[in-house]
Amino acid sequence: QVRLVESGGGLVQAGGSLRLSCAASGRTFSDYGMGWFRQAPGKVREFVATISWSGGSTDYADSVKGRFTISKDNAKNTVYLQMNSLKPEDTAVYYCASDLRRAPNGRYSVTGSWGPGTRVTVSS
Repeated sequence: QVRLVESGGGLVQAGGSLRLSCAASGRTFSDYGMGWFRQAPGKVREFVATISWSGGSTDYADSVKGRFTISKDNAKNTVYLQMNSLKPEDTAVYYCASDLRRAPNGRYSVTGSWGPGTRVTVSS
């Protein structure tokens, strides 16, 4: 079982940047893909980004393409989410997850673990 802990959330003005980190433990980090989801107040949790076990393949939600970048450091057992040009609609709790699976319809689900989440608030 993988244990995940996010950090790096906070309050930022619109147009600003934040970098989220997710530290993993409990399994060989390079064996599995990782991803980020988010849940805004009153809304369902939604997919944000994913990265393959090797780090060679990434995918993003349309709403964050060109602004967010996911990366993975296998030596540090850490996955990152660099968020630039933040908008108020990016306000949410961001969750790190392991072992994502992509369904034929393009939707992602998590078959591994979830972190407890880190809150991001973007002010206008």
